[in-house]
Amino acid sequence: MVKTEREYRDDIVQIGRLVFGKGWVAANDGNITIRLDAERILATPTGVCKGMMHPDDLIIVDMKGNKIAGRKERTSEILMHLTVYEMRPDIKAVVHAHPPVATGFATAGKPLNLALLPEVVIGLGCVPLAEYGLPGTPALTDPMLPYIPKYDALMMANHGAVCYGADVFQAYFRMETMEHFARIQLVAELLGGPRVLPRVEVDKLLDSRTRYGVKAKVAGEPGCPVAAEEVGPDGQDRFYVTRAELIGLVDEALKAHGVA
Repeated sequence: MVKTEREYRDDIVQIGRLVFGKGWVAANDGNITIRLDAERILATPTGVCKGMMHPDDLIIVDMKGNKIAGRKERTSEILMHLTVYEMRPDIKAVVHAHPPVATGFATAGKPLNLALLPEVVIGLGCVPLAEYGLPGTPALTDPMLPYIPKYDALMMANHGAVCYGADVFQAYFRMETMEHFARIQLVAELLGGPRVLPRVEVDKLLDSRTRYGVKAKVAGEPGCPVAAEEVGPDGQDRFYVTRAELIGLVDEALKAHGVA
């Protein structure tokens, strides 16, 4: 049953309170949107604490980001949301926040891509890391473009995370799963390092998605998730190249040093 605009406004306010209550945002950080129809996006405005919003604070923008209704101003990060909607017709809501532990991994340059928890492998595959881009500009979204079609959650280097789904609650729950995963991996690393699942178990989990009714976009993408056989003795991901690629890399290195 299709909700009314007022019900969608109430949903965003509820999610805003949850995000704020969990400490995923500080001050006026973060933004939340819902696709109302093919032409309109309901969005949180700039300069408003996500835990203290009123339904009437929300604004409506068109698919180019122009404000068409609302008393407050548009967030500078609306382009990120519009890019997700443009690339993913199946997506109806987007949540952007700065969950501390996942953002800690992002600032350390580490994606959440290890095969550690069955629930994460089944539901998200993994959470990749997009390179840094200046917030509020196209430079933020450009590094995200290769990941948006394939993943339902991703981190942005030195910034935060964005998750999306069929409704705003699914988008929120995906971020909750991501942050929970980050906390568990952090504890595992503090205790001597996580024990990564082997490829055979990862494949079983991916194959089980249909049994659980999961329609995650990623399905065994290279390096997502990383299985035990793909992790080196130092805990770093192994990097595989063909013989021709290796020769090319060596040639480039020699030319750079004036040897070849």
